Amino acid sequence: MTTKLTVWQQIRGLRPNFWFANWMEANERLAFFGARAILPLYMVYSVAQGGMGLSYSEKGTIFSIWALVQCLVPMISGGFTDQYGYKKSLYVAYSINILGYLSFAFAHGFWGALGSACLIGLGTAIFKPPVQGTIAKASTEDNSSIAWGIFYWMVNVGGFLAPMLAANLRGETNFKLVFLCAAGVTAFNFVPAIVFYKEPEKSPDAKPKTVGQTFLDTLTTLKDKNFLVFLGIFSGFWFMFMQLWDLLPNFIDEWVVSRDVAPFFAWVSSGSVLANGYVKPEVLINIDSAAIIALMLPISWLTGKLHPMAALIGGMVVSVAAFVGAGATATGWVVALAIFVFAVGEMMCSPKFSEYIGLTAPPDKKALYMGYSNIPFAVGWGLGNLISGYLYEGLGSKINFARQYLVQTAGLAAEQVKLMPSEKVMETMAATLNGGQGGTVEEATRLLWEAHHPWLVWVILGAVGLTATVAMMGYYVKTKDRGISSAALSAQPAP
Repeated sequence: MTTKLTVWQQIRGLRPNFWFANWMEANERLAFFGARAILPLYMVYSVAQGGMGLSYSEKGTIFSIWALVQCLVPMISGGFTDQYGYKKSLYVAYSINILGYLSFAFAHGFWGALGSACLIGLGTAIFKPPVQGTIAKASTEDNSSIAWGIFYWMVNVGGFLAPMLAANLRGETNFKLVFLCAAGVTAFNFVPAIVFYKEPEKSPDAKPKTVGQTFLDTLTTLKDKNFLVFLGIFSGFWFMFMQLWDLLPNFIDEWVVSRDVAPFFAWVSSGSVLANGYVKPEVLINIDSAAIIALMLPISWLTGKLHPMAALIGGMVVSVAAFVGAGATATGWVVALAIFVFAVGEMMCSPKFSEYIGLTAPPDKKALYMGYSNIPFAVGWGLGNLISGYLYEGLGSKINFARQYLVQTAGLAAEQVKLMPSEKVMETMAATLNGGQGGTVEEATRLLWEAHHPWLVWVILGAVGLTATVAMMGYYVKTKDRGISSAALSAQPAP
């Protein structure tokens, strides 16, 4: 797919609602990613450290259920958005999200965290279809590539600022303040929704429907076989993809020695570095959003010259390689570089995923199809977190390895080690090194790295992403002359 219009002509062709939708998306992402940046740490830190004291498997279960709520609800809410109004959907979404963020600030234990996560997931699920549907309606085939590129860029403006602000707000352990601020930013989003955003016009062919008819209409999308096969393949890629945000922060927190890159991040913001001289994990992960802000528009322009599926597959290849690289080392600058390369792959494939669906969806079902585009996120993100939590618990958790060492090598009583607070485990292990003379926590960490190879977690997750990438190549070869949507295919004249 190519266009003869210049970049400026494409941008000028975007309608006002496009820019208002981007404004609301940036605000929503500022709140969402601020909370998400700290949650992997907040959930597993002990209560004494300002956290919730959950295990990695409990964290993974919560993220998994959260993913199902956030990604499956749009399959239904998208149809209701088309039928009953985009603005109404936005108001409902903001109200639920505010409640979710406030709940997280005061949640306790597994069930408190799960309830708060489900509220945020539900609000976000209702928010996505009207915003993405607006982008699809406010752009054309001539400027859709640049439109989705700008949209993805704006997503990452919020995504970049949020972890930086969250890192400064939380200090060492003041996590609750981040959730309170997220609720405030979400409340502000009522301003553009009420004052500036205009309800998109319905398709002339659209007919009023009852609630029951609207629900049944959403299920007809399941008959679009090409669409569902495509979504199924991408689910495998998303299985790997989301662990950069959900699991890599824990890996960085436990294993990565980031003092080598700390001076740079301290120069950017003094709140980016912990008291021990390490870069905060959420700040390192934020390299992804920073790269997207810097490079998204030129990469959108370049990939606009390619078939969307060709650009998508190329991005998948780059992302898989960088993902494995990020978890294959404990060296700070290598992890930072791998996250940057991952961002390049993400810029190539993620906007193309949404763009292609937006182009091929029927005109009166844009929000509905965008809602169904969340299936890969539901399957991949949900199943990925459920499995990766247990996977990391057994193959990657430094604290679990240290407890084993204290019992099996240092000879401490199993019950004593089991009851030991998690924040004391590494210090205790370090004290047993060098024949009881003691050593540093970094020495203990290096010993556990060499004994247990926690990088295997990333190889396993990367293998799933690679399998999905190969499957997408085969799918492209088979369908490149027909398009993604069976509905779009049936509408084409016979050759």
